[in-house]
Amino acid sequence: MENSGETLFMKGRVSMPPSQVEKRWVLPLFMTSLLLSFLLLTSFNMGLLSSLSSLISFQIHQSYSSPIFVDKTPPTPSNMNIPRLAYLVSGSKGDLNRLWRTLLALYHPRNIYVLHLDLNSPKVEREQLVARTANFSLFAIVGNVHVITKANMVTYRGPTMVANTLHACAILLKKSRNWDWFINLSASDYPLVTQDDLLFTMSKLPRNLNFIEHASNLKWKELHRARPLILDPGLYKTAKSDVLWMMQKRELPNAFKLFTGSAWMALSREFVEFCIWGWENLPRTLLMYYTNFISSPEGYFQTVICNAPEFNITVVNHDLHYISWDTPPKQHPHALTLNDTAKMIDSNAPFARKFNKNDPVLDMIDMEQLRRKKDWVTPGGWCSGSPQCSSIGEDWRLQPGPGSKRLAQLIDRLILSENEFKGNQCR
Repeated sequence: MENSGETLFMKGRVSMPPSQVEKRWVLPLFMTSLLLSFLLLTSFNMGLLSSLSSLISFQIHQSYSSPIFVDKTPPTPSNMNIPRLAYLVSGSKGDLNRLWRTLLALYHPRNIYVLHLDLNSPKVEREQLVARTANFSLFAIVGNVHVITKANMVTYRGPTMVANTLHACAILLKKSRNWDWFINLSASDYPLVTQDDLLFTMSKLPRNLNFIEHASNLKWKELHRARPLILDPGLYKTAKSDVLWMMQKRELPNAFKLFTGSAWMALSREFVEFCIWGWENLPRTLLMYYTNFISSPEGYFQTVICNAPEFNITVVNHDLHYISWDTPPKQHPHALTLNDTAKMIDSNAPFARKFNKNDPVLDMIDMEQLRRKKDWVTPGGWCSGSPQCSSIGEDWRLQPGPGSKRLAQLIDRLILSENEFKGNQCR
């Protein structure tokens, strides 16, 4: 708990300690507030958003003003300041069991989950996923795990992966708006910290931050991704195949700036709503542009957020993953094994990818990092004393462990350093 004399931060909003206002100041204070409200509305109507950028950025930096340390004293969080996370966990043919394992490792009753096995997976696997979810007593009680039964065809390098992500976001918003961040993962991802660790650390953060790796210097991607035109057969066929390459090339756009980065991210609910509801035309315009863009999942969200003035100041240049690439980099990253254990843990990242099915390193992570037993969920403060978490207590009770301290070190480096934070925003 913070000292009563210190500034409290609730969901990224600065709440100052109450002060006594003498009666003679009431009228001037009211007139000043009225004038400021008028100026604020005028600035929005005139499109003067740039004048607010520094103020919002300052609020982000100040809202996370000190490192988070884990000591021997149990934390005393409240239900009000613990966030909720919305997950998409997706897979393809043969991914049923490892998608299920990733879900169990990620599970927390406070969060909401959408699962998707694409059309390339056999119908029996998709039906088994629905049955497992319905028959798992904990999921049935809480009701926070949902399966996309009308599966989409997904081509990783094509826009169908973007379409599937937006589809999942729309489902999550329809199911509930009571969540703070959207996180997309694949069946070959795995957490390196418990959900209690992650929720505890993120409870200290402003809710409008977006963790999305990005860069505007396209380098080789300009020639091999931005200029070619492709067609994704997944838009109109039910059989999976690679993208089709067109003979024509195109020029880089001048109406917006292209950004590229990781396909994995943690997005604020505010930004997700912007992409889904599109009260401005930018998300729709860029969605059409990226329909013919190779590896569009690694550019669409980056380009949207970095070209939107109300959101580009909230970007943290990191995807919250540990990923090991071969040299030179290939289409897919290096598969992680026990030999990568030290680097994974030292990265302080909450997630890692990619893992082969049932690799022994996953057993090590379960035992040493998550304290998770086989075929059950990762335990947490919500388990209400049950050894298998079969009974549910208060979902806001957290028991953060060493993973929260590692994660705090990563967040401190990304956000606490003002120069690093501001120097890595949509450049």
